[in-house]
Amino acid sequence: MIPLSVIVIAKNEEKNIGDCLQSVLWCDDIVVVDAESSDATVALVKKFTSKIFVKPWNGFAEAKTFAVSQAKHDWILWLDADERVQPELAAEIQNMIASNPSYAAFAVARRAYFLGKWIRHSGWYPGRVPRLFNKYRATFSSVPVHEGLEIDGTVGRLRHDLLHFTDPNLFHYFEKFNRYTSLAAGEAFQEGKKFRRVDFIVRPPWLFFKMYILRLGFLDGTHGLLLAILSSAYVFTKYAKMWEACAHAEVRSGTQARNSRPS
Repeated sequence: MIPLSVIVIAKNEEKNIGDCLQSVLWCDDIVVVDAESSDATVALVKKFTSKIFVKPWNGFAEAKTFAVSQAKHDWILWLDADERVQPELAAEIQNMIASNPSYAAFAVARRAYFLGKWIRHSGWYPGRVPRLFNKYRATFSSVPVHEGLEIDGTVGRLRHDLLHFTDPNLFHYFEKFNRYTSLAAGEAFQEGKKFRRVDFIVRPPWLFFKMYILRLGFLDGTHGLLLAILSSAYVFTKYAKMWEACAHAEVRSGTQARNSRPS
């Protein structure tokens, strides 16, 4: 076994977690943080590792930072429950760590399986993200959605793909859609960003054009068309929720101002 820890954050992932952990059994330290799943996730995890921690959900960054604190090795591979490490990537990671690299982290291309098809364009592929990192040279950012690593040093590249089984059906897609648009809108509102009507008008069609034309989404067939439409709808919905938050804040502010006037 090589000196590598794997961290996974999960909630109600009984359909994914077994295959995910099976793909990293070549590691001797697997840490899973479970956000109080109501399905069989925890029982399935225990078949692969004893390092399972069930904790209340306080955000992605906090859960992943805790997972890192429980990892026994310097080098860490961060996975989502719907991802798989294929044998070629496993061998590359093992060889890379054995070479005592000077890099602080390594980025890997994620190949996404969307509604039954591997997406090869649309801006989704190669979509490189840092996933293998030295825990003393990287920390997780604290943003509510799409958190990433803040890395102190240079980032290398791995040649083989990480497989990402992202959305098996549209029901699953829209479950995430609603959750993530709310998180993104809340983040923007908390940062004090102002809603602009032009965001409704310009950003969704521009994203569609960028994904479907500039990033060759049309080569992904009907899946590429769907992905471009759904992604533009995601942007529209995020700004709609941001508008809603700003409108509610204005109403509350006006009510408080009226209530504070002397009678």
